[in-house]
Amino acid sequence: VSVQSQADTEKADLAKEAAELISDPEGELEELSSIYRSRGLEASLARAVAEQLSLQGALEAHARDELGISETLRARPLQAAFASAVAFGLGALVPLLAILLAPASKVVPFTVLLSLGSLLIFGGMAAAAGGASVRRGALRMVIWGAVAMGLTSAAGHLFGVKL
Repeated sequence: VSVQSQADTEKADLAKEAAELISDPEGELEELSSIYRSRGLEASLARAVAEQLSLQGALEAHARDELGISETLRARPLQAAFASAVAFGLGALVPLLAILLAPASKVVPFTVLLSLGSLLIFGGMAAAAGGASVRRGALRMVIWGAVAMGLTSAAGHLFGVKL
């Protein structure tokens, strides 16, 4: 949902920018030139770069340099939804395996420990893949996973659900 909202916002921003390019092309060219000056180009070079990029695709230049939207970084709701569904499905296998493998008297603690252990491992792997601190990523995942499990358990107790 949030990725779709981002895509909708990008689409609206691009439509607004396209309208501004039609209604005030000189103002938009100056705006682009100003962006390049703020990045350290001399005024004449900034203007030349803005003109050249505008000839090749003014909307693309404004999308990239003014709005921060590029084809590489654009929101892709279907791709995000698929990735979330796969991650959710794989993550759901861990407690299910714990339930199937644990002795009946130890299902809850076994499920909690196996789930938190997998969150520790996957949180660390995700942090490593993103170039972040493995320790912080792993701990963040375990802490928020434990909070989610605690809230779920509290809701179950509130509504009288017994395991």
